[in-house]
Amino acid sequence: MSWINKILPSGINRADHERRRSTVPEGVWTKCIKCDAMLYRPDLERNAQVCPKCDHHMRIGARRRLDLFLDAQDREEVFADIEPIDRLKFREKKKEKGNKDELRSRGKEKQVDKKKYIVRLAAAQKNTGERDALVAMRGTVHGIPLVSVAFEFDFHGGSMGQAVGEKFSRAAQLALRERIPLVCFAASGGARMQEALISLMQMAKTSAVIERMHSEGVPYISVLTDPIYGGVSASLALLGDLNIAEPDARAGLTSSSRRSARSCRRVFSAANSYSSTAPST
Repeated sequence: MSWINKILPSGINRADHERRRSTVPEGVWTKCIKCDAMLYRPDLERNAQVCPKCDHHMRIGARRRLDLFLDAQDREEVFADIEPIDRLKFREKKKEKGNKDELRSRGKEKQVDKKKYIVRLAAAQKNTGERDALVAMRGTVHGIPLVSVAFEFDFHGGSMGQAVGEKFSRAAQLALRERIPLVCFAASGGARMQEALISLMQMAKTSAVIERMHSEGVPYISVLTDPIYGGVSASLALLGDLNIAEPDARAGLTSSSRRSARSCRRVFSAANSYSSTAPST
């Protein structure tokens, strides 16, 4: 018997008390992480996940964001068949046995992943229902046609691998062909470490296609949501013709990412110059 049952008055039916308490559904209330106000979840969802007390913008998924942004009619998902591939066969490694100080001195104490990349991909796909961390749609906003992409932060922290870079690039190329704006909602921790150099190469790919949009006068609008860091911020989130940020959204990049972004822009400028002078086939 718990201590609460010992102090309850004899007139109270303990079984009924437990039954009434268990009928309150879980997940009905949530707390704002900024002002600590208790919020009724249905009211919060009707308010587009914005706290009615302090106007804090809470994190929302990629599809929910696109549902709120695009008109309900005349929209379709594009490039949904693109999904990540474990090209490097990234797998976990066993740490060498021995004294930790001795391994450190020999340079053999390394940070290793505890799960195979393919296992992590399968778990993320099951938990989010997405193939990768980017969702792309073509639709309209108040009747104006455009292409929009949104990052799913719950999928590997919205990290960018080959599939994400390819989908963003194709969405930008679609916007270029149809001469309509591209709007990107970015939320990411950066490049995906399990894809190593392949993920870093996506920075050059995304920067190049954005440079083409700039040169051809096709608008690219970037919306920074919480959080946006690393290679994704350097190679696409901060390169818009117009950059917009949600209130209190955390955004940043390291000096190495800044240098990488400048290098990518130079590479793309050279590539665009070559493509404009090369003979057509």
